[in-house]
Amino acid sequence: MDKDRIAGSAKDFAGKVEGTVGDMAGDAKTQAEGRVREAAGTVQNLYGQAKDAAREATDTAVNYAKDAYDHRGDAVRSGQQAVAKTVQENPLGALLVAAGIGFALALLMTRPPRRPPPRWRYYG
Repeated sequence: MDKDRIAGSAKDFAGKVEGTVGDMAGDAKTQAEGRVREAAGTVQNLYGQAKDAAREATDTAVNYAKDAYDHRGDAVRSGQQAVAKTVQENPLGALLVAAGIGFALALLMTRPPRRPPPRWRYYG
């Protein structure tokens, strides 16, 4: 729990008490100061909550990245095994897919670049 949340809650409570005392005493200045302190406490508490949420999100992201890094070899191995199994079960299909990808890459690499259309200029 962030220290801003604790301090904000304390200010909020103190502001409520001060506002209530101002209400009971009929003192508008004390009542207004209590409301201001209460609002400042609420803002500080929300700031602390936002910091806590950001810290938790960062920790979650770091833990996810560490887990992915630790298990990177497993994912690559399982992907390689799946591809190998598919090729063994259907070699003709794998060959056709590879040929299609090669043909598409060849078309993309040998195509001339597009030129912008000519601009017409009128001289008059």
